[in-house]
This record gives sequence, structure tokens and C-alpha cells, in this order.
Amino acid sequence: MISLQNVSKWYGEHQVLSDCSARIQAGEVVVICGPSGSGKSTLIKTVNGLEPIQQGAIEAAGITVAGKPSAMKKSDLAELRTRVGMVFQQFELFPHLTVHQNLMLAQTRVLRRSRDEATDKARLLLQRVGMRAHEDKFPSQLSGGQQQRVAIARALSMDPVAMLFDEPTSALDPEMVNEVLDVMTELAQEGMTMLCVTHEMGFARRVADRVVFMDQGTIVEDGTKDAFFDRPRSARARDFLSRILH
Repeated sequence: MISLQNVSKWYGEHQVLSDCSARIQAGEVVVICGPSGSGKSTLIKTVNGLEPIQQGAIEAAGITVAGKPSAMKKSDLAELRTRVGMVFQQFELFPHLTVHQNLMLAQTRVLRRSRDEATDKARLLLQRVGMRAHEDKFPSQLSGGQQQRVAIARALSMDPVAMLFDEPTSALDPEMVNEVLDVMTELAQEGMTMLCVTHEMGFARRVADRVVFMDQGTIVEDGTKDAFFDRPRSARARDFLSRILH
């Protein structure tokens, strides 16, 4: 479903990703973790073309994001973002639109769904994430956890085959974290392909098939969650776990 081959990226002379390779199969849940500044968020943003790369190749949902053939066309990028949904640290909802309108916009503009069809889809997904009663509210009237659940519903409204999560709980109060993780857990249990950058190690132990550990722009470990948590190979991963788990 997602393939990264020898991906490298620089900001000016500063290299932020170095020779990163990973493959995510359909239905897999892969968690990317590591210390701040290790390149996790940059790596996941390259998957849907938000961050260009200078070397390597990326494919997602059958679309070449980077590498040969040459740079993707705007039409390819638009198709990619309907097939690979993304949820960010900040909720990125349109503040001037209601919850319902936030879910309607891309469905009617990009997918060209009828208003009735888009409305049915929006309400079904809002019910799924526990936000049906809030569809006429604006984002400013919602808690952070509620806004993030709306953001997940909006991404799902495009019928993606894979979902990317870039630290979706990092901007939330601790009390609101679980309500978002519960929605993500349900998605994983339903077989959604997911690539998640998160520090929520409990979520990783409960849901992930694999864990990718990054440090200083490189992938240090890529293995099953049991191997990562119980038998980390590198001293860097062992040090990270000792700090974050305690």
C-alpha cells in the first residue's frame, strides 16, 4: 500500500531524512516513534506529497508520489489525497464552516457527490465518531478532542484506502486523548491501513502491527511491536523506551 525507498531530504544544507526505507502492507497499522526532531513528521508528510524529497522513491495507493517517472501531476496529487487521508497535529478545520459543512466541502467539490449523498455520508461518519449531535456547531464551539474526531471523519468522508496520522493527540489535553485514540483503534480493528506518528506507546502496544523507530533522520529499527518493546536491538531505542515508558 505504501512504499518508501531510500528517501532522503534536505532543508538547505541540513539533512532531515537519510536513506529511509519502509513498506506498509494493506491492512497494516505501523507506528512511527522517536525523539523530537528525529524526522517523523517530515517522513509521513512525504507520503502524500506535502514535503518534497531530493532522493529516493515513494509510492502510495498505487500512485508514484516521488521518484521515477518524473514529478507527479496535479491530477495525480489530487487523486492521491482522496485515496490517502491525513490527520494533523492541529485540526485544520475550516473555522468559518460548521462541522457538517466541513465534511461536505471536499465531497461535493472534489468527488462531485450530490448534496444528498454527501449529507448522508457526513452524518453517517459523524455518528461513527460520536459527533452527530454537534453537526451544526462551528469548530470554535468544540473541544480539542471533538475537533480532532471531526477531522478524522472529514478524512474518512473521501473513502480513503489508507490513513496517515501526524501526532493527532499531541495538541490535546490529557483527558481528551483517549476519545481520539478510541476512534483510531476502531479504524485499525476494521482493517484500515494506517501509518501513525505518535508518542502514545499504549496505543502502539495495543494496536500496531509494526513499530518504526527513528533518530536523527534515519530509521534505526523496523520490526514487530513485541520485538520493539520487549527486545529492542539498538541502544538508542532502549534509551528512548526507558525514558518514555517511565
